[in-house]
Amino acid sequence: MTEAVEYDVVVLGGGPAGENVVDRARAAGLSTALVESELVGGECSYWACVPSKALLRPVLARADARRVPGLAGAVEGPLDTAAVLAHRDYWASDWKDQGQIDWVDSTGAHVYRGHGRLYGVRKVAVTSPEGEHHVLSARHAVVIATGTRAVVPDLPGIADARPWTSREATSAQEAPGRLLIVGGSVVAAEMATAWQGLGSQVTVLVRGSRLLPRMEPFAGELVADALREAGAVIRTEVAVEAVVRDGSTGPVTVVLEGGETLEGDELLMATGRSPRTEDIGLDTVGLAPGEWIGVDDSCRVPGHDWLYAVGDVNHRALLTHQGKYQARIAGAVIAARAAGEAELDTAPWGAHVATADERALPQVVFTDPEAAAVGLSLAEAERAGHRVRAVDYDLAKVSGAGLYADGYRGRARMVVDLDREVLLGATFVGPGAAELLHAATIAVAAEVPIDRLWHAVPAFPTISEIWLRLLEAYRQP
Repeated sequence: MTEAVEYDVVVLGGGPAGENVVDRARAAGLSTALVESELVGGECSYWACVPSKALLRPVLARADARRVPGLAGAVEGPLDTAAVLAHRDYWASDWKDQGQIDWVDSTGAHVYRGHGRLYGVRKVAVTSPEGEHHVLSARHAVVIATGTRAVVPDLPGIADARPWTSREATSAQEAPGRLLIVGGSVVAAEMATAWQGLGSQVTVLVRGSRLLPRMEPFAGELVADALREAGAVIRTEVAVEAVVRDGSTGPVTVVLEGGETLEGDELLMATGRSPRTEDIGLDTVGLAPGEWIGVDDSCRVPGHDWLYAVGDVNHRALLTHQGKYQARIAGAVIAARAAGEAELDTAPWGAHVATADERALPQVVFTDPEAAAVGLSLAEAERAGHRVRAVDYDLAKVSGAGLYADGYRGRARMVVDLDREVLLGATFVGPGAAELLHAATIAVAAEVPIDRLWHAVPAFPTISEIWLRLLEAYRQP
């Protein structure tokens, strides 16, 4: 190995979480190196959040327009799939990362392209695509932000079938005639919405009893109903036993438990994520390769006061915005410790702890209807031992929803801690419901008392009037 180049902070992984650590470290005046083996910007920018929402936006806009009198007839034809895909390519920067590189350069951080792995305490070895070797040494911290990859189950025939994962589903250059999707997750629901809207005949095969199993039950039910109305087939409580591909470009067949077969042109396996930690040198510091990296609430790895893990790789919350939040927290911790601060602010909601990961985690599923949730579901709150009450309301009964779309369908729920009279969670499902979420996130994170929320008056006629209706329902005996 060559002589080590020293930095204050070395970040392994250049996705959104890694970039945010760089930003915070450089803002604190710390010299920083960023190591990335693929594209700076990571999964979110090129194969997940950004391209998927570019695919979904025209599908959802058309669905909304079809519910507006005077406009519905103008949007009855098919979408211009080629134009949608070209727009997606633009937002994915045509899978080139020069813009992201330019941003990192503007911070004063140094980018190393290549495969990085820990090389003992406070050291990272980097092998470039050209075979060059570098050793980076960190005065204060090494931050692991290598993210996750899609899991493809080891089924008979799966390798020869060349299934899509989320990467192929968000970067495909044409709509398949028939798309089979295995899974009931966010990826399954969003990609079913996108490709059905872009002209594919979609069949979703769910092992469990419903879509979106981590959200309130009504969320998955409403999304499944809408997908069926759009022409998709949703089958629950089915298991795939094997996969067969007919030649190099022929159709793909899935064999279900019991022997039934289904044929499609492409197969998307939306069956979970695993950490990208199998070859990053964890064994050199006493950690298990291939495993999730456990951290404390400051995103520091226990027993290693110099090592942090942020984003999906720590398994706290597999969401881009939470990874960026963790990165901001970790960056603040690293900066404080580098400056010699003796005490960190580690009380709940303090400057040096990622409390929101557990208490106020927001998520939006960009389906038709949208599903948005923050905090605890009713079942989660009850399992945690809280004395709670769930308050439900039909979103369609709010004037703003009726004005938004004819035949509006949706539902809202808030979960109230009866002992403290604050919100523990909220869920909204309906067209445009995503924009209701941040108000709920503030209410949950700030633990705003129900009595004070009564004075937060929603403008009329907006869908946000759901807050008034929920509070009125809660006050009823």
